[in-house]
Amino acid sequence: MADTKSDRILDEIWTRSLPEGGFAARPGGEYRPDATSWAILALRMCGIDSQRLHAAMHRLGESQMKDGRLALSPEHPDVYWPTPLAIMAWHRNPEFAPRVSRAVSFLLKTSGTHFKRDPQSPGGHDTSIRGWGWTEETHSWVEPTALSIMALRFAGYSGHERVSEGTRLLLDRQLSRGGWNYGNTTVFGTELASMPESTGLALSALSGLTDRQSVSRSIALLKESVRTLQTPLSLGWAILGLSAWGERTVDANNLIDRCLRRQDRYGTYDTPMIGLMIIARKADGGLIHALS
Repeated sequence: MADTKSDRILDEIWTRSLPEGGFAARPGGEYRPDATSWAILALRMCGIDSQRLHAAMHRLGESQMKDGRLALSPEHPDVYWPTPLAIMAWHRNPEFAPRVSRAVSFLLKTSGTHFKRDPQSPGGHDTSIRGWGWTEETHSWVEPTALSIMALRFAGYSGHERVSEGTRLLLDRQLSRGGWNYGNTTVFGTELASMPESTGLALSALSGLTDRQSVSRSIALLKESVRTLQTPLSLGWAILGLSAWGERTVDANNLIDRCLRRQDRYGTYDTPMIGLMIIARKADGGLIHALS
């Protein structure tokens, strides 16, 4: 990325920083833990030293609840999906190790709802496997499970049974044609469509946890479609997922630049999406490799 282009994107993120620390999702917006986590990750990957990010990390810490979770807002403590993002943002900063430990404890004792598989169920996946949901008392889905697996790996829990079970869940939810839907495989015998962001997230989480053959169809599917993707969410995770398996497309940076230029037509992306674009650009070997 040319320096001027890189500086312009980073400046856009800094415009969302707040006087009390942390980042908003949009210019002039309010603090959000997910936006703050993605901003920290992107800025750190661009070489911004931890001292400049300290206020944001501290603000993120103020969001942590007593049981270790980070909710999207105090009014909705059941929406705990920002927790793995915070673990990644605090990762490798010793000052925040106690907060990482509390967040990890929360993830390890938390799961999506799971129950014995019913042979007559219209859904095709194994409902007995524990993963993580977006919110409390909901079923486990692909994206929060993938994020939680990655966060636990960064925190040193690669060998934990919850990581193994989460891996099993992701492999069970893989579609027969390759790729992942947001959470299900088939409904009433019809296979659902794969989604590039879900597929990229699952491939990112599974790199190093399973053999290549078990995900080869998903890699092939994503390689076929990556150049057609237009949105930062789908393109960013697709590039990261392929990069994690050594299949980064040679024109990945051009695709990212094209996606970023679409802001001129459609308006600026929110902070997590800009952060994802920056990370996809920088992480040639995928997210796990870049943050480890």
